[in-house]
Formats: sequence, structure tokens, C-alpha cells
Amino acid sequence: MRKPTKPTSTISESEKASVTAACERLIGEFLRPRFLPVIRQTQFNYPVDILGKWRGANYRFIQRYRSGFSENLGEEFDAPFARLDWISRDRFDIQWHRHTGEWYRLHRGLTLVNAIETLKSDGILHPL
Repeated sequence: MRKPTKPTSTISESEKASVTAACERLIGEFLRPRFLPVIRQTQFNYPVDILGKWRGANYRFIQRYRSGFSENLGEEFDAPFARLDWISRDRFDIQWHRHTGEWYRLHRGLTLVNAIETLKSDGILHPL
């Protein structure tokens, strides 16, 4: 397992805003229409949204689920599936969230434009 790369400084608010805008476009124009065009309620856990959240210098892509089980009907939980790690000005690593709960770096040192294109094209980084 590779050690995660640590950012050398913190991401500026203006860069964070541009990353957020690019990621929200990816979610709204690609991920939701392709992977969650409609919400299908089931008796099990089922996806109800795809969203993004910052955690430190990392932007996580998350699929939100709702429970259809009778004992916790309607409860929701988040399951991350991919992450952009800010490394330095316009450089990002892309990590994949494994079923074990660990993050695994698949791509290193990409520009934001290349990172967004990689998130679109690399199927392992898509939600279930």
C-alpha cells in the first residue's frame, strides 16, 4: 500500500472555490444523470443522491443511501467512492474508496482538468 501524499501547504479559498465548481459540474452534468437518473425505492438500501464534500484538502465524491429495511426505514448514510487530494497548485491525486474502507491512490499529480476527465473515464471511480 502506498503512503498518501501530504500537501505542502493549505489550499487557498479561491482554488477551493474553483475545484468545488468543477466537481459540482461533474456531479450535476455527468454523475447524477448517468448513475442516478431516477430514485428507485427498494426494500434494501438504495441510492438517493450523489454529492461532494470537502474534508481538509480532500474533496470526496459521495453516494447517499436511504434504508428500505423495516427496522431503520428512511435512515440515510453516506458512502464515499472517489476523492481528489489537493497536492499543490493545480495538482491532484485521485483516490478510490475500497470496500475495506481504505483509500487507494490510482492517479498522481493530475491537473484539475485532467482529474475531472479521469473521474469521467475511469470506471472504477464511478459510484455503484
